[in-house]
Amino acid sequence: MDILYLALGAGLIGLVFAVVSARQLMTEDEGDETMRSIGVSIQEGAAAFLKREYTFLAGFVVVVTAVLVVFIDYDALDKLPDKGGELTDLPRTGISYLLGAVASATAGYIGMYVAVRANVRTAAKARIGLNPALRVAFSSGAVMGVTVTGLSLLFISLLYLIFQNVSPLTGFAFGASSIALFARVGGGIFTKAADVGADLVGKVEAGIPEDDPRNPATIADNVGDNVGDVAGMGADLFESYTGSIVATVSLGAIAVVGAGENGVFESDAITQYSSDAFILPFGVMAVGIIASIIGTFLVRANENANMGQLLWALRTGIFGASAIALVGTAILVLALDVDFVLFFVVLVGLIAGQVIGTVTEYYTAYEFSPTKKLAGQAETGAGTLVIGGLGLGMLSTAVPLLTIVAAIWITFELAGLYGIALAAVGMLAPLGITLATDAYGPVADNAGGIAEQAGLPEEVRDRTDALDSLGNTTAATGKGFAIGSAVLTSLALMVTYSQVVGINSFDLLEVEVLLGVLLGGMMPFVFGAMTMGAVGRAATAMVNEVRRQFREHPGIMDGTESPDHTRAVSIATDGALREMILPGAIAVIVPVLVGAVLGPESLGGLLAGSIAAGAVLALMMANAGGAWDNAKKYIESGHHGGKGSESHKAAVVGDTVGDPFKDTSGPALNILLKLMSIVAVVFGPLFL
Repeated sequence: MDILYLALGAGLIGLVFAVVSARQLMTEDEGDETMRSIGVSIQEGAAAFLKREYTFLAGFVVVVTAVLVVFIDYDALDKLPDKGGELTDLPRTGISYLLGAVASATAGYIGMYVAVRANVRTAAKARIGLNPALRVAFSSGAVMGVTVTGLSLLFISLLYLIFQNVSPLTGFAFGASSIALFARVGGGIFTKAADVGADLVGKVEAGIPEDDPRNPATIADNVGDNVGDVAGMGADLFESYTGSIVATVSLGAIAVVGAGENGVFESDAITQYSSDAFILPFGVMAVGIIASIIGTFLVRANENANMGQLLWALRTGIFGASAIALVGTAILVLALDVDFVLFFVVLVGLIAGQVIGTVTEYYTAYEFSPTKKLAGQAETGAGTLVIGGLGLGMLSTAVPLLTIVAAIWITFELAGLYGIALAAVGMLAPLGITLATDAYGPVADNAGGIAEQAGLPEEVRDRTDALDSLGNTTAATGKGFAIGSAVLTSLALMVTYSQVVGINSFDLLEVEVLLGVLLGGMMPFVFGAMTMGAVGRAATAMVNEVRRQFREHPGIMDGTESPDHTRAVSIATDGALREMILPGAIAVIVPVLVGAVLGPESLGGLLAGSIAAGAVLALMMANAGGAWDNAKKYIESGHHGGKGSESHKAAVVGDTVGDPFKDTSGPALNILLKLMSIVAVVFGPLFL
């Protein structure tokens, strides 16, 4: 129990650090009146979108909570042996689901609230120098990172201390996952619809710069960066972090740490929830939060730093936090007097995460040959650029997946199925700082937009562009981390599901399992098609609106008329909210239907098929999209003809294709995998 209180304390420390950092950030200079006015427009647009999105999601949460209370809390779980806790008459899963949904939405909202206020302050600091701007943008990301990790660990620890039972924790993870999927899909549709409209009509057709104030979609584009890449991403990684803890503690309650004969791991060797195997993930995450906070102070950059030096500035913080987390984990393992092999499991998870991140960086950053070669293909047109990007994305899946395979094999040999889940915990332990390096990117992007619209000097835009380019790379790296941890966590949840329904193995020679595998392999592609189509439809509406304004108000181009930014924001909002419903619903409905109609064996096959297909597709989409984006930025920096050239126009088309790949469909797939797995765990008893 001492470790649980350590986890509670670390969660509280993280939230206190977030509050102090946010308050300090708010004291920074906001720039001149023009900059502040632009900042307020972005703030209002983001707040309006989240208000409407959360209003819709509130109704969804109420319905699902009622279903859980009626069909789970008062029916199926009563048939299972209770492992302790005096509050057994309460609808524990329903309450936990509600708390998970609220906590996930809160994490996303706080991140967005800070980001839309940090953007104008980053632009103001960029007038002074690169390092001050980096510090402000990174601080806003740090607020997001420690808020996500602190809230998750605090709530999970409290729920177990109150209920003394693992089952409610799955409800909390279900709530976090369901909100994350809608937030990621809805925010992703909004941001990419606005981005595509701004790029295709503004850059390509009208020939005006990115973030030009004459472009009606500019403010919507800036708003989208925050509701998609900050609020959506915050909810996304909240559920990743939560899911890894819940999967590991669930296996810690039922699985043995250590091998039997021929590497066979008995399923009933650990039955007490107070066991060290159960409690260890709380301690590892607690150490990770403290390490992440320390790591934020290590991020510094020289004034004349190039892209490589900026990357190393962020790496210093990440590597420093990871090293501290490892030292803390070693002390924790020794203090608990468990087999020291568990330290090496956590180490493998951390190393696997770093390898995936580094490989992602290699394939997406324009300092390296893959993206440089991709930019060169723009000289022969958009077609060859798109073909090259697809090939790059496919090839880029090999090393990350081999890394995941190696991590699974090694950790299973070290500590069985429990080891696989604990590796995911190790990978996400320093999430507070890895998320900070990801979340700062949209802030830097917004800062560049504000600098352009406010007419700030060219050197200011150069500094924000440098930070924005770095943000594209760190965002791709963050997505790689999320996908890698999603595979490990989903596998652990699949094992938990098998224990819930009493199936020891899923035999591919059984037709029920084979049917499920094929349906599972189909799901990521259907889901990806639905989200890509949603972006296409929403973007079409945005393109038509921007064209209409340019056509009906020709004075926009010469400055005698003002574009209607509010109308563009409204169109993006309507499209996102309308289009997010069906993709989000099928992630919950399909596992329940398969389990109810085809049986629990088919549902197990569904999970296995979705993990295999989803991991490959998510990596391909994220990396191809990141490479197309940075290929465009490489050309804009003066290569292959620079801005306004035919190569640049081709690169804009490639970036347009890649935007929904990397910011909508790709990131949402890792949530899909975990959400379907947690739905199976929660509803599994109904299919017996």
